[in-house]
Amino acid sequence: MDIQSHQFISFFEPEQAHELCEIAIIEQFKDPAIIFEEGEVPDFLYLVLEGTVLFRKQTQNGHYQIVARAIPNEFFGEFGILDGQPRSAQAVIQEEAVLAKIPRSILMELLNNTKSGVVLKLFGYVIHRLRVTTEEYVKHLAHKEKMVLMGEMVNTIIHDFKSPLSGIHLSSGMIREIHEDEETLEWCDLIQAQAERMTAMAEELLDFARGSAVLEKRPVNLLRMLERFEKLNRVYLTQQNVKFTVESEAYLVIKADENKLLRVIQNLVINAVESFCHRGGQVLIKTIETPTGVQIQIQDNGPGIPESIRETFFESFVTHGKKGGTGLGTAIAKSIIEGHGGNIHFESSHETGTIFFIDLPCN
Repeated sequence: MDIQSHQFISFFEPEQAHELCEIAIIEQFKDPAIIFEEGEVPDFLYLVLEGTVLFRKQTQNGHYQIVARAIPNEFFGEFGILDGQPRSAQAVIQEEAVLAKIPRSILMELLNNTKSGVVLKLFGYVIHRLRVTTEEYVKHLAHKEKMVLMGEMVNTIIHDFKSPLSGIHLSSGMIREIHEDEETLEWCDLIQAQAERMTAMAEELLDFARGSAVLEKRPVNLLRMLERFEKLNRVYLTQQNVKFTVESEAYLVIKADENKLLRVIQNLVINAVESFCHRGGQVLIKTIETPTGVQIQIQDNGPGIPESIRETFFESFVTHGKKGGTGLGTAIAKSIIEGHGGNIHFESSHETGTIFFIDLPCN
């Protein structure tokens, strides 16, 4: 949008609006640009013309918590402009943005000589923004409390799992020693692999709750990884009458945490299978080489993701149509992909099903 049509400009009389447009500095920013840091002395008011700006507060563990955001036709930095106090949060660009910067000194002089109606409009907007920010902060606070409780619960589960999983490992090992035929050995290997996956899944959930996932990156051959996935899930997919297909070149290798990538694929494929509602279906996974790395596509012919949850699909505790769903699987998947420096998105429709696109760098 152009600055003349921005709502902040519309607050003022034509002569003042023209003056603001003349003095405003239009600047384009690219991710990961920082507009200002928490604690900085305010010098500009910012009008968002294109893109999105995020406002973050640093937490005790050194991470950042998003507390608000600004989109086109909104403005920010008004608190510091009006009271002269240091910035209360960090402002960063999400992808790209075009902002109009209005110097504080000129704006304050203009406000001192303007009609009371303009000031009332400005304060009305400020109050609205404060309410929205407060609601978002309360939502994040509730989410944080949920994650703390979940972490405590998962920690207990992992502790309780150790004894039965040790028994499973020991029993399958004894069976291997007694029966050395190829079929028995294969089933014992599968039992041990699935037991290890249970432990890994619980630990990944704990890492997600703590916000401290650790990646063990090694060279991963994507075709071998997907063949391993098929082997681990062959019985389940057959029982669900699912036709599973892999298309991948043997030479595609990336540096990644294979077990965590398998967890992502597991979650997305299981979601697809559950959407079939025991009627059977098709799941295709293929890999494509890209200029910067690889893209993994996971495609199904199911009923598609409901429109009501598409915008929040990767958020925690968002689920649909699952009796035992926690709404954490896709949030964990997104955090794993982003931890690899990649991104994940999807296309979905009721007629054609869903395709997930996972873009990963080579290293």
